[in-house]
Amino acid sequence: MVAEQLIDAIDAELPQTQCTKCGFNGCRPYAEAIVQGEAINRCPPGGDETLKRLAELTGRPAIALAEPPQAPTLAVIREAECIGCTKCIQACPVDAILGAAKQMHTVIEDECTGCELCVAPCPVDCIDLVPHPQWQAAESDQAREAYLEHRAVKGRERFIARNQRLADEREAKRARRAARAAQPALAKRVESEAAPALSPSALRANRARQAAALKRLQRKWDTLEESSARHALKEQIDQHRREIEKIDLALGEAQGASPSDDISATRRHQKRLALKAAEQSLRHVRQQLAHAKRQQDSAAVASVQVQLDKAQQVVDAARAALDSETPQ
Repeated sequence: MVAEQLIDAIDAELPQTQCTKCGFNGCRPYAEAIVQGEAINRCPPGGDETLKRLAELTGRPAIALAEPPQAPTLAVIREAECIGCTKCIQACPVDAILGAAKQMHTVIEDECTGCELCVAPCPVDCIDLVPHPQWQAAESDQAREAYLEHRAVKGRERFIARNQRLADEREAKRARRAARAAQPALAKRVESEAAPALSPSALRANRARQAAALKRLQRKWDTLEESSARHALKEQIDQHRREIEKIDLALGEAQGASPSDDISATRRHQKRLALKAAEQSLRHVRQQLAHAKRQQDSAAVASVQVQLDKAQQVVDAARAALDSETPQ
C-alpha cells in the first residue's frame, strides 16, 4: 500500500473529532504522522477499537492507549453567562457554534464532535462538556456504530470546509492589502490614461448587480453536493467578490473617503460578515428541522426548533447591528 493510500485508510479509521489530543492539528495530520512513524496509541476519542484497527492497518502491535479512552461528549454553553466574545467560535475546528460578537452563543448539537477546544479559550468559563445525547440514546452496538460513523463523516466534512473558508479569508485579506498598496499606482495610471471615471451612483448600481449575482450563486452553492460542481461555482463566486472589492475601492476614491470613513466601512464589513455567518447557520438549522420532520421524530423536531429560534435571534441581532452602522 503506497503512502497516500495508507494515509487515507488510517484517516478513515480515526474518529474525526479534530481534537488535537494526539498532538497534531486534526485527524488527517495525525494519519500522515503515523505513516511517518508516529505512535498509533494517541487517540483517546477513538479508544481501543480504533487502536486495534490502526494496528491491523500498520502491522504494529496494539500497545496501550497513551491516555484513557473517552466517550463522545457535547459542549454546552450556559447562555445566561455568555458574553459573546466569539473565542469559542474561533477555536471550534468544525464551525459548530452559532453566534456573533457581543451576542449569545450556542452549540449545534448535531455538529459538535466534543473536541473540548472551545473550553479553554472561554474567559468566563461558561462551557460544560456532557455525555452526547445521541450517544446516550443509542441502545445497541449497531446504533452506537451508526452514531460514530455519522459524527466522523460530518466532522471530516466540516473540518475541511472550515479550513477552506479560513484559507479563502486569508487570501481575501492578502488581496485587500495588495489592493491598498497598489492604490496610489492605480490612481496615477488611471490619471495618465485619462480614462473616463464612472459616477458614484453608477458604481453603486454596478455593485448592487454584482452583489445580487453573488447572492444567487451562494444560494446555488448551498444546494450543491458534488465537489467538481462546487469548484466551478467557487471560481464564479470569487470573481464576483473581486469585482465588488474593485468597485468598493473605486467608490472610496470617487467619494474621497476619510480615515473615519474607512473605520466605519471596516465595522460595516465586519458586521456584514457576522450577519452572513449567522444567516448560513440559520439555513443549516432549517435543513436539520426539515430532516427531522421528514423522519417524523417529534423529539428531534422540538430540539431543533429551539436551536432554530436561537439562530433566528442571532440573525435578527446581527442584522440590527449592521443597520445601526449603515449611513442614513
